[in-house]
Amino acid sequence: MKILVLPGDGIGPEITQATLAVLDRANAEFKLGLEWDQRDIGLTTLKSKGSTLPDDVMEAARKAPGIILGPVDHLIYPSREQGGINPSGEFRVKLDLFANIRPAKSRMGVGLTGKPIDLVIFRECTEGFYGDRNMFMGRGEFMPTEDIAIAIRKVTARQCQRISRVAFDWARKRRKKVTAVHKANVLHMSDGLFLREVRKVAQEYPDVELDEKIVDAMAALLVRNPDKFDCIVTGNMFGDILSDEASEISGGLGLAGSTMAGDDACCAQAQHGAAPDIQGQDKANPVSLMLSAAMLFDWLAMRHKRPEFDAAAKVIEAAIDSALQKPETRTPDIGGKLGTQAFGKHIASLI
Repeated sequence: MKILVLPGDGIGPEITQATLAVLDRANAEFKLGLEWDQRDIGLTTLKSKGSTLPDDVMEAARKAPGIILGPVDHLIYPSREQGGINPSGEFRVKLDLFANIRPAKSRMGVGLTGKPIDLVIFRECTEGFYGDRNMFMGRGEFMPTEDIAIAIRKVTARQCQRISRVAFDWARKRRKKVTAVHKANVLHMSDGLFLREVRKVAQEYPDVELDEKIVDAMAALLVRNPDKFDCIVTGNMFGDILSDEASEISGGLGLAGSTMAGDDACCAQAQHGAAPDIQGQDKANPVSLMLSAAMLFDWLAMRHKRPEFDAAAKVIEAAIDSALQKPETRTPDIGGKLGTQAFGKHIASLI
């Protein structure tokens, strides 16, 4: 099985190298039979090939059983017409990776609020207000005059059902509670449709409790009572914002994994950005990408009925949790002294 590895921009190559050191060890220990197909994307290929996502990489992504995607600095990419393509957005649409799954867990005891956090946010990530992915042709935003900008929000029953089922499936294996986050008090039709479909799916899971929260109240409740939540399902923009908030109060974006998953493909992606300000300094924390890769292993175990991948994922996560308990085996951003590569080698030694 050959996994496509795309290091990305900024600190991406450094944290990818550290992550592969861990995955190589897991590959050998659990006899996973993995190979890596590593290719450049982002600013490197924009300069060499005129595109941040060359056609050959996109074709490799279509064929790969799994993808590991490092952070990309897409905010500074040129327009699409000039070769600037956001790889994560493109993968979500072209590979039907509709479910952005983002756990938030206080791995060093308690979160920043002083309360333990262990929840997962399920974000539908192919539609909503995101203009780069919610239209068949063109963009879902436009300017009829230089002083007026209009954005279109797209919500479909099918995608609401799909993301809801993923959340309820996970809840059934966790604490059996799903919270649907919306703004139906204002967005009557689009979020009304979302809630209608979530409630329909909930009827298929009588053993799972369904809770509903308005998004602004949810933002406050994540700070006040994060321990009250288990699985949270929502749309693209709300999920994007709330998952960053949840990750930050649980310890930081650098400690949170993330996958973009569909029925037939899955991509592991760090939650944080490319951090060009610390590029090349061996300071970057690779935990987010490592945990994301472990989540990819979980998906591969389920999709291909390979329990050894699930076992490897559990060992990787346990090794990371063990290292985070001691300041001497952490990276500098969380009070430690280990550089990026040294941290990777340490985690690998625990597997």
